[in-house]
Amino acid sequence: QPWTVAPDFTHHAHSASLSAVAVNSRYVVTGSRDETIQIYDMKKKIEHGALLQHNGTITCLEFYGTAHLLSGAEDGLICIWNTKRWECLKSIKAHKGHVTSLSIHPSGKLALSVGTDKTLRTWNLVEGRSAFIKNLKQNAHIIKWSPDGEKYVTVITNKVDIYKLDTASITGTITTEKRISSLRFITDSILAIAGDDEIIRFYSCDSQKCLCEFKAHENRIKDIYSFEREGKHVIVTASSDGYIKMWNLDLNKIKGVPSLLCEVNTKARLTCLAVWLDQASEIKENSDKAATSSQVNEDEKSSILRKNKLCRTDKSDKTAKRKRKVAPEKQKLAAPLQKKKKKRNSSA
Repeated sequence: QPWTVAPDFTHHAHSASLSAVAVNSRYVVTGSRDETIQIYDMKKKIEHGALLQHNGTITCLEFYGTAHLLSGAEDGLICIWNTKRWECLKSIKAHKGHVTSLSIHPSGKLALSVGTDKTLRTWNLVEGRSAFIKNLKQNAHIIKWSPDGEKYVTVITNKVDIYKLDTASITGTITTEKRISSLRFITDSILAIAGDDEIIRFYSCDSQKCLCEFKAHENRIKDIYSFEREGKHVIVTASSDGYIKMWNLDLNKIKGVPSLLCEVNTKARLTCLAVWLDQASEIKENSDKAATSSQVNEDEKSSILRKNKLCRTDKSDKTAKRKRKVAPEKQKLAAPLQKKKKKRNSSA
């Protein structure tokens, strides 16, 4: 049966563009330039609340299993959240500048983060403290563990450095022409890389050679995701052109171009993407999609946020933030949360 993508839950939750999204088996969380993290319960298809701990754009979100979420932001903090009660268990001042990316080791015992202080930091998640700091020559904006946890990669502009865990040294480098916007491990040894152009490239981590490249979109690609379903390796791509596309990748013919399964024009300027898989309904292929979009991003034209009936351009981000902070109904909601937080911290 042909694959289709149809929206089944749409919500205007943020007052600025989205900057990060993460999923686990139950929840989707979104981070924004409005400094909040919004939670959605995908089983009930409802908004579940907001996390107000960071000051500054939320830059990265990652779940570990069903019990924990890690968030990073431009305030330099990494917060560890319990997803049962949505409490902030620990707030770590991780970087002197912004936290740009984080990645949790498959074991859950350690995490890596990079920031605008030109450092790569290793975190002992068992004890919630810094374990190791490595100075980088430039700021890295992406860090990712391989699925087996034996290597990790950092991205500095258009360069991917591949590190081995046991030696913490670079074993190879992949360089692309354009700045890299996202990357995804398809297997332990194959990387899918998207840059600020319309092309997806698959690279071998071992030889650092490009195995295949193909034009996926009409505009720059913002995010790649992948999952396995019914024996298929599916690559999902989101672009500034507004399209979400799903591709079938044959790992036995990695040099062949993946075939397009389906596409949808969201008519929005997409910024980030994640796939929420409904484990309960393997058959319902068309409900597999949780994609996150934003009409307001980068140097885009003004956009109408229907939620607040507010027309604004990107430049008015700061005024929107100010409006958000003084909006009486928001203030009532934010103040008790912050009071509770202080009490909890002092009693901890």
